[in-house]
Amino acid sequence: MIKLEDFGYNYKLRKLSIENKLSDFEIGRVIAEHKERYIVKTENGEYEAEITGNLRFSAKSRIDFPAVGDWVALTTYDAEFSVIHKILPRLSMITRQAVGQFGEIQIIATNIDYAFLIQAVDRDFNINRLERYLTICYSSKVKPIIVLTKTDLISEQKLTEITDSIKHRVKDIAVFAISNETQDGYEALKMTIEKGKTYCMLGSSGVGKSTLLNNLSGKALMRTDSISHSTNKGRHITSHRELIVLENGGILVDNPGMREVGIADTSSGLETTFDRIVQLSLDCRFKDCTHISEIGCSVIEAVENGEIDKKSYENYLKMEREKAHFESSVEERRKKDKEFGKVLKNYKKNMKRNIF
Repeated sequence: MIKLEDFGYNYKLRKLSIENKLSDFEIGRVIAEHKERYIVKTENGEYEAEITGNLRFSAKSRIDFPAVGDWVALTTYDAEFSVIHKILPRLSMITRQAVGQFGEIQIIATNIDYAFLIQAVDRDFNINRLERYLTICYSSKVKPIIVLTKTDLISEQKLTEITDSIKHRVKDIAVFAISNETQDGYEALKMTIEKGKTYCMLGSSGVGKSTLLNNLSGKALMRTDSISHSTNKGRHITSHRELIVLENGGILVDNPGMREVGIADTSSGLETTFDRIVQLSLDCRFKDCTHISEIGCSVIEAVENGEIDKKSYENYLKMEREKAHFESSVEERRKKDKEFGKVLKNYKKNMKRNIF
């Protein structure tokens, strides 16, 4: 019989279940999501699930709906169908700006312990994007692991140049170089995967995430495809998020490729990724220094003398602007929602007066 612990259930979640008075419900984990219909894994099997009308009505945004990785309290009615009543408090939540939606956040996965930041060394490698993924991880309280794929397509010298460039800009993060074709590097990567811990994969389409998942699981779980020759970009093979238990007991969430990785960081993600810049900013002459053109800016001085990488500094400024814009968008959205709420409240009052 499968135990909840096999899917990552632990004493923290058990305590949260008791504190939220959910002992009368069955507990399960959302392992797949398809347009607000969910597949939930429990000790008794897999169930297709919907949320209750109350949960739908009380949701203020998309974040209040279940996502892959969530632990939920549910009632099962037969061998296949169930209803989700409540989502257990999340221990972590990886998010990004929702593409094309003003001030909205999109959940990538929840209750994640580690994230594989995957880039293909032959065409996809972009250290600026890598810093974006790191920022997402740090703001989500998820530990990052960098994975470089398709190493069989470049020379050893080129691979050394890439790994050196990462170490120059990114400190104290494990880097694994693997080949999906030759299996080089796989044993070292597998050794990092812990039983009962949940991992997700962050990367663009075509970097080899589905192949990596298949190789780690020892099964052909995900369809793989080649790079589009017309655009030199990966095709979106995975169109939804799914949670899979590996043979060694690790738990892996497969995500669709992400061409846009908008920062939705309202905590300390940027400060952790660019900790050296933040530390130096304390010595700037002006407390509100933007680190762009001010006299007496310690950050600019560090860039000029080579202490801080110029491209990393430029990436920091770009992401800081993005963060500020997103936060202002969220604030504006809240303001509009508040104004709409007042209008609706007044409308209901007028309706009540007219009736009586």
